Amino acid sequence: MPHHPHHDRGHRHAHEDFAREEGRGHRHGRRHGRPRLFDYGDLRLVMLALIAERPRHGYDLIKAIEDRLGGAYAPSPGVVYPSLSMLEDLGHVAVAPAEGGRKLHSITRAGQEHLAANAAPLAALFTRMDEAAREQGNAPPPAIIRAMENVKTALRLRLATRPLAPEEADSIAGALDHAATDISRT
Repeated sequence: MPHHPHHDRGHRHAHEDFAREEGRGHRHGRRHGRPRLFDYGDLRLVMLALIAERPRHGYDLIKAIEDRLGGAYAPSPGVVYPSLSMLEDLGHVAVAPAEGGRKLHSITRAGQEHLAANAAPLAALFTRMDEAAREQGNAPPPAIIRAMENVKTALRLRLATRPLAPEEADSIAGALDHAATDISRT
């Protein structure tokens, strides 16, 4: 059987998936008129630098990147976890079990050497990330966006399970009205 490149779902493809995700399928690596933030291997380098600050698990990396970018972008788990596996395969991180079955990633000596060898590109990446966060400027903080999405998801799931009784609809509407009142007073 001839080898087909799409059948090889190795680490290289995880980063190609990221490039597609970051570009959202738009031509020339642009998304909504902005240049693509990360190129091949950039996210992996940023993740390694964040792990060098302190040991981290995948979700922590997603949140750290999202926070660093002011909510402008958060990498998906489908990009982060294969990148972590690649960092482990390269010997740049070591993995230890942590609470809740999570894997805690710590930088190795080889990872530190890799960061040192890539100090200039990493500094440029962090500069681009800071600029993207500044451009995000007037957008709501990531915590508020997350909370709004949580409310929408909870409502969709609840409404999809079964029809609401009138008292249930009144209770949900009351909770939302109460939250709106609290927010307007803040």
